[in-house]
Formats: sequence, structure tokens, C-alpha cells
Amino acid sequence: MQDQADFSWITGREGETIRLVVGEKVFQVGDPADDMYIVRAGSVEIRADGNTLERVEANGIFGEMALIDNAPRSADAVIVEDADILPVDKKLFIFLVHETPYFALDVMRILAQRLRAMNELM
Repeated sequence: MQDQADFSWITGREGETIRLVVGEKVFQVGDPADDMYIVRAGSVEIRADGNTLERVEANGIFGEMALIDNAPRSADAVIVEDADILPVDKKLFIFLVHETPYFALDVMRILAQRLRAMNELM
């Protein structure tokens, strides 16, 4: 679903990329939210109530909603193909929104696409 937005240009500090294997959870429903994530390689599924909502591939993002509304996680994020993910904390997120308007627009585009997809399911 995440067409046109490429978040590969965002870099973190040395050593921040996390390597996870199939079956591991990045987070689950109810967890506090301190980071969003960029998928550098591999795939992550976003799942809620036993349903797969989305599959996020390389250069896509997930977990951004919680940085916007400060609420706990509303879904599980599960590795479905061994993955390298980059956490983006709230401080970096705010910096990116402030300093790079296209980042903010891309995040809004992703949120809008996800909302439209959910509306189609209803």
C-alpha cells in the first residue's frame, strides 16, 4: 500500500538499526509508544484482532500513529521476513516534521492511504 513514499533517506545514529527474525514482534497492542520505525530490509505485518492490516516493505514506515497521538499501540507489528528496522524517536520525528515538510506530507499520505483502506473494509 505504501506507494510513492520512500523513507530510505532518513538515517539514524551508528548502531541503531535493529535486526529481527521471522516471528518476532516489534511491538504489540497496548505497548507504550516511543518510536516509529523505518524498514530497511525485510517485511513487517501490522495485525489487529487476528487480521493483517498491512504489510510494510523496505523503505516503508510503521508505528508513526502513536508518535502523533501519544496513545499506546493499537496493533501488533510482526516480522514476516527477516528485517532490519531503524527506530525513529519522538525527538527525531519532531525534527523531521519541522525541518523537512516533505517528510510530514509523506507521513500524512501514508496515514490517508491506511484510513482509506480501512474504510474499504467497512
